[in-house]
Amino acid sequence: QVRLQESGGGSVQAGGSLRLSCAASGYWQKCMAWFRQAPGKEREMVAIISTSGGSTWYADSVPGRFAISQDNAKRMVYLQMNSLKPEDTGIYYCANGPRCTATMNAYTYWGQGTQVTVSS
Repeated sequence: QVRLQESGGGSVQAGGSLRLSCAASGYWQKCMAWFRQAPGKEREMVAIISTSGGSTWYADSVPGRFAISQDNAKRMVYLQMNSLKPEDTGIYYCANGPRCTATMNAYTYWGQGTQVTVSS
């Protein structure tokens, strides 16, 4: 059993930055990911990191603005978000699963989410 707890969300103006954190307890699986869900839209992958090798993947909308990282010793995963845009608004979820994929169903464990609101 893995428990995930997100933190760091909030309200910022466009162009601002936020750093999300995800604390994991238990024996985590191979891949950690950040997903987000905007109002009225489906949940989408934002960034993925392999907990074993550190490889990363990003959604097409965020490279160069977002960066995912991890601290294995602390069982923490982070999402640094810079140059935020209003379209980045949504609930951000941390997820853990055995395969590093953009598909939601591949992830076994989910956090409760943290709200990010970017105003123009």
